[in-house]
Amino acid sequence: MTRTTLALVGLAAAGAVAACLAWPRINEVETGHTPEYPDLQPRTYAAGETRVGTAVKTVIGRLPRWRVIGAASGPRGTDVQAEHASYLGIFKEDVTVRVRSQGGRAQVSVRSRSQAGPWDFGQNARNIRDLLSELDQEPGVR
Repeated sequence: MTRTTLALVGLAAAGAVAACLAWPRINEVETGHTPEYPDLQPRTYAAGETRVGTAVKTVIGRLPRWRVIGAASGPRGTDVQAEHASYLGIFKEDVTVRVRSQGGRAQVSVRSRSQAGPWDFGQNARNIRDLLSELDQEPGVR
């Protein structure tokens, strides 16, 4: 092998090691329950549970590579099941959004879990951040 080829192989190996060490070795993240991501906490919105539940489905429909799998509402609140797919569609994460009524307001908690692999390289946390960021911008929920 030439020096250039060896350098490229070494650089690729170093990049792979850095990627493996950069994120916690977990494949499930939940707001308020994952110590590796203390910034991810349930959110409370001024709008009621029904309005926020509808907004969650709307937001998921707009996010790229996301789709609503199912939704249910009942006396305990609204649950929305969704799926996020990677750019190539190879890796997918199951996302559960729980909307619960709290004195006329709505509390939203989110869980994202990888369908495969021992860890997610931070994707589940990114899923939650993306969803909550979009929901924060949705008219009528804040």
